[in-house]
Amino acid sequence: MGYYFVGIVLMLGILIPIHEYGHYRVARWWGVRIHRFSIGFGPVLWRRQAGPDATEFTLSALPLGGYVRMLDSREGPVAHSELGRAFDRQPLRARISIVLAGPLANLALAVLLYAAVGWLGNEEPRAVLATPPANSLAEKIGLQAGDQVVAVSRGGQVWRELSAMSELQWALMQALLDGQPLQLQVANQQGERRRTLTLPLDQFAGQEPSVDVLRLVGIGAPFREPMIDAVLPGGAAAQAGLQAGDRVLSIDGESIRDAQMLLDRIRGAGSLTVPVMQWQVERAQQRVLLVVEPRKVTEAGRTIGRIEAQVGAPESTTLVQLGFWDGLSAGWTRTGEMAWTSLRMLGRVATGQASLRNISGPLTMADYAGKAIKRGLVYYLAYLAFVSVSLGVLNLLPLPMLDGGHLIYYLFEAVTGRPVSDQWLTWLQRGGALVLLLMMSIALSNDVARFLGLQ
Repeated sequence: MGYYFVGIVLMLGILIPIHEYGHYRVARWWGVRIHRFSIGFGPVLWRRQAGPDATEFTLSALPLGGYVRMLDSREGPVAHSELGRAFDRQPLRARISIVLAGPLANLALAVLLYAAVGWLGNEEPRAVLATPPANSLAEKIGLQAGDQVVAVSRGGQVWRELSAMSELQWALMQALLDGQPLQLQVANQQGERRRTLTLPLDQFAGQEPSVDVLRLVGIGAPFREPMIDAVLPGGAAAQAGLQAGDRVLSIDGESIRDAQMLLDRIRGAGSLTVPVMQWQVERAQQRVLLVVEPRKVTEAGRTIGRIEAQVGAPESTTLVQLGFWDGLSAGWTRTGEMAWTSLRMLGRVATGQASLRNISGPLTMADYAGKAIKRGLVYYLAYLAFVSVSLGVLNLLPLPMLDGGHLIYYLFEAVTGRPVSDQWLTWLQRGGALVLLLMMSIALSNDVARFLGLQ
């Protein structure tokens, strides 16, 4: 529980102040008077006045956002000598830049965080493929267990070399969203005997890149040797005589190529009337024949087999680490790609092409933040970058009460030469509040459903 608390507190304590500081800093640059800089809403827990304008810095009870309150003649009388420092009396370019500064601060932070991930480096699974599921696209185009994807190309673009499985999965997701085929340069694990294959992902154009679609594609977990890593006492594996370190060669005469294939055979035994299997394993350079009877269990509404053992050797990994300029370039690229992907996914949700279940709320964010911080600094920084991009993109949406809504007002003013009327502002603000409340309700209900195992 401590990890989740620390993860969400650090996340909110970094991303919200950065966003509000963007507004604050640019407003100060234009000479706007700042009354309050608040982290959170509701009752004030802590306050301090500082700066030449005696700006009040506060920490409030509900830390799910923040605000910068500026001098504004629409909110009350302003002394004639102070009118030039009121936000609403600033030129249009000043107001636009002040509003834009918050989301851009989040996007700039994401660039630095992704760059830091590259600078620190991380051991990641290599892009070596497990056995593709039967009848998947990966199987149909000839991909096999142990194939290494060394480069990808989308839509006939320049080939992009890969270092890790995560890069292949990201390219796969981008191609699915674009509805484009994905070209793969494939080699053996030594990087030899290269060949070019094409995944016809354009056949999924217009579909949500869901778990079912990814299963049909057939590129998932990385390759692992078919080893028994650990055996639980008293389980089916222990009763059959399996030991940690055994390498499974075949089951019922069929060669086992990797851990994924081994897992599929074990789980598939649940559909057998009598789930008895003949295993041949290699132990201390000797071949041993064993009779294994997996235990039948019900999972997600279907019966599968289990042997109460940890199956599969650790993945082959590679250190992914970048220099200073390469890290910055990668951070810039990943932030742009992530922002564009977020926009497309929001567009798909809005048009009904993607499920509302894709909307997550604070409980899911806290869960992911806790898991990321448990895995280590690099994973947590990457998650912070992802949320920072999402926060920046969300605030740019053209909804009243968000920064993007204010930008729409200023666009109207730039085109017509007059601001939006007070009456329209009131109705738009009310409509925007209802939309945001609906989105928050959907996000929270999705969170609860996930935690109850209903999604």
